Amino acid sequence: MEKVLKPMSGYLALLISVILFFAGIGLFIYSIDYSVGLAVVAILMVLLSFFFMKGLMIIQPNHSRVLNFFGKYVGSVKENGLFFINPFYSSQRMSLRSENLQGQTLKVNDKMGNPIEIGAVIVWKVGDTYKAAFDVERYLEYVRTQSEAAVRHLAVSFPYDNLEDENAPITLRGGGEDVNHILERELTERLAPAGIIVQEARISHLAYASEIAGAMLQRQQATAIVAARTKIVEGAVGMVDLALKKLSEENIVELDDERKAAMVSNLMVVLCGEKAAQPILNTGTLYN
Repeated sequence: MEKVLKPMSGYLALLISVILFFAGIGLFIYSIDYSVGLAVVAILMVLLSFFFMKGLMIIQPNHSRVLNFFGKYVGSVKENGLFFINPFYSSQRMSLRSENLQGQTLKVNDKMGNPIEIGAVIVWKVGDTYKAAFDVERYLEYVRTQSEAAVRHLAVSFPYDNLEDENAPITLRGGGEDVNHILERELTERLAPAGIIVQEARISHLAYASEIAGAMLQRQQATAIVAARTKIVEGAVGMVDLALKKLSEENIVELDDERKAAMVSNLMVVLCGEKAAQPILNTGTLYN
């Protein structure tokens, strides 16, 4: 469990170490001609100054130090500045800044078995220094590996789109923020053992694999054409029905079933045709 320490300021220790160092040098020079004992004291003063200097620690903003005492976790220092700690402590530097992980583009199969390409951008930072330092081996590599695993799991859990699964509540292409939130939740669960906080996760690349991209594009175009034609036919049927009702209600002309069928046929051709209809002047009757 992380324990945050607040060590003493290091300015006094820095002053003492500087005084001891220069005093030791001066005493050593003085003792050359007078006393061996003074030379020993001078050397001890210089060594003591180095001992104090070893306990000095500078922590930059948004950085931390994880302290150990002969293999035992002592605590973590998260404040920035100059501090003095036990010179026998060993320390491990750790950044607390937010970092971007631009994952490589992965080639996987979606829920329907179609090969797709997917990539994600993840913003993360270290939240628990104890877990990052001691619960996992090389937390940076752990973040990369688990992020890739989470993206792969996301890809196989949902279809790329609803062409094959029309009842799919969420698709990778149309899910938008829902897909990003699902990815963020899974990353949070996977990276929690390393003390990592996931700040944001977004799909940065999504496409069909190159070997099926052309076929899927044609399929999407065909689906769009069918959907458009369906709308056109629905609208044309409504317009024909309205025209027949108006003609009947206002007694403009009386049409038997055969004439109605001919009129419906002509109107459907005009309304559903891709090109403008060419008018034809009929000088006879329907029966001649």
